[in-house]
Amino acid sequence: MAADQGGLLSSKTERIDVAIVGAGFTGLSAALELKRAGIDFVILEARDRAGGRVEATRNGLGERIDSGAQFLCEDMPELMALAKARSKTFVKTNVDGDFITHPPMPVEQAVRTYHAAMAIRERMNGIEPDDPAIARLTVADWLERQKDSTDAKAGFRSMIEGLWCLALDKVPLWHLIDNDRRITNEVPELQYSLRETMQSLADDLAGDLGDRLRLNEPVTHIAHGRDGVRVATAGGIVEARQVLVMLPPATAAKLEFTPALPVALTKALGVWESGAVVKILVRYARPFWRERDLSGMVMWRDLSGLFACDASKDVEHAALTVFVGGPLALRWRKLDEAALRTEVTARLVDALGPDAADVLDFNQRDWTHDRWSGGAYSDLIVDVTARDAERTILAGAPPVHFAASELSPSFPGYVEGAIVAGRNAAQRLATELLWTVASTASRS
Repeated sequence: MAADQGGLLSSKTERIDVAIVGAGFTGLSAALELKRAGIDFVILEARDRAGGRVEATRNGLGERIDSGAQFLCEDMPELMALAKARSKTFVKTNVDGDFITHPPMPVEQAVRTYHAAMAIRERMNGIEPDDPAIARLTVADWLERQKDSTDAKAGFRSMIEGLWCLALDKVPLWHLIDNDRRITNEVPELQYSLRETMQSLADDLAGDLGDRLRLNEPVTHIAHGRDGVRVATAGGIVEARQVLVMLPPATAAKLEFTPALPVALTKALGVWESGAVVKILVRYARPFWRERDLSGMVMWRDLSGLFACDASKDVEHAALTVFVGGPLALRWRKLDEAALRTEVTARLVDALGPDAADVLDFNQRDWTHDRWSGGAYSDLIVDVTARDAERTILAGAPPVHFAASELSPSFPGYVEGAIVAGRNAAQRLATELLWTVASTASRS
């Protein structure tokens, strides 16, 4: 049924209130909020699982591990509350011992370099995002103008490219400041992981949705008109009054809409780029680094975006997680599995000693150019002129609405941000739908 001036939905068609596109934590949170409000919905997910950029897999030892988003901290209230409500087991990340920078430098110098890099970040965040003096600057442009030491700048670059997984010359300074200010944790974001995996939490939420969640249903087209939407998937057609597109902006931009979305909205969706990251879990027989009073945390100064941390569930499940982010991920993703293992293991041996070569299992997940999310950990704006992109996307083009962790008022790009973004979007839409029903009833 094509959209026309008379409307989109046939009066003979059974209508659903809301179609949700995407079953990451944004979509799952929105769905549960609509369920609580008594609003009818379906949630359409392209993958064969819920969770989006949260994912678990079996390593070569048969252990279920996080291959996607994993860490959380007590300053993420929604995610912490959700994990506690679902009786998850919190595993505290080991941070006892020395933090290593590589190539090596004396501990005192490493500490000074770390604090100097953090001082650059704090100085950056002291700038107002709407300051006209930075309107056309990328993060790389601004960093070049700073008078800090080479080591401090290298530490800052590695930190930022490791966290946001894009080259600094792509990211507008105002966008990174605005983004970073919304990440408000005072304790390390690596504070905890979940013994059952973060994916288990997504599975629990998905289980609450029953047959309202439809997996293996990639959305290919959304027709929209004044009376509703018509969502085409690989499995058929869903007709609804409203649609919530709960996808990262760069992924949402690939959807086909009829009629085309307003020009400003199309442009706002098109100015984002997904980060590039390869996540690796290296299993060992014992946490040998602790025997040398090392924390297991390593930042490579000569390879921006390469970082390792202790990811042991206990001493019998010793492991290091290695993150390869940004431009380095795009280079190393071209290596085959054996070559990547050789490269990473050699780097760990250089930093932590010969015991790092005694690997029990090496599991890698390449998130660069992921089919359904575009990459990880999140998308960032890469157009210095796109100051209104977030506001434009959040305004949507009713009955088409958008939400994503990237657009969250708190912790953008994190699971916490996804939960907040999904709930906020669903609450706004539920209020609108319930008001419409009440208004219609009062007139009849």
